[in-house]
Amino acid sequence: MLTDPISDYLTRIRNASRAGHRVVEVPASNLKKEITKILFDQGYILSYKFEDDKVQGTIKIALKYDKQTKEPVIKKIQRISKPGLRKYAGSDDMPRVLNGLGVAIVSTSHGVMTSKRAKKENVGGEVLCYVY
Repeated sequence: MLTDPISDYLTRIRNASRAGHRVVEVPASNLKKEITKILFDQGYILSYKFEDDKVQGTIKIALKYDKQTKEPVIKKIQRISKPGLRKYAGSDDMPRVLNGLGVAIVSTSHGVMTSKRAKKENVGGEVLCYVY
């Protein structure tokens, strides 16, 4: 039994990108689907596909690499709010990752979104992870 499925999701993506895999499969959940959509919209992954073949279903994520250097686009993906220590941020103190070059993914009452969008919509929430 996993105690932190979001941390497992991020670790699978991190390990697959460092190993040079093209596709990674993770067990699906609604929160993981929303995080995957944000990673795609921000240009960190090439594509994704939701498969509901089993009870839980899976998410297939095609990882993105630089064409010349073959380095992964995701340099670092880091879990911030953990089950043992939750991290929350108000709309006025949303985190900036790499001075605006990275993305902080936040779970708000209006859904899962980036910290920039949360600040624009004037909502706070739990800071899930940093990606850059």
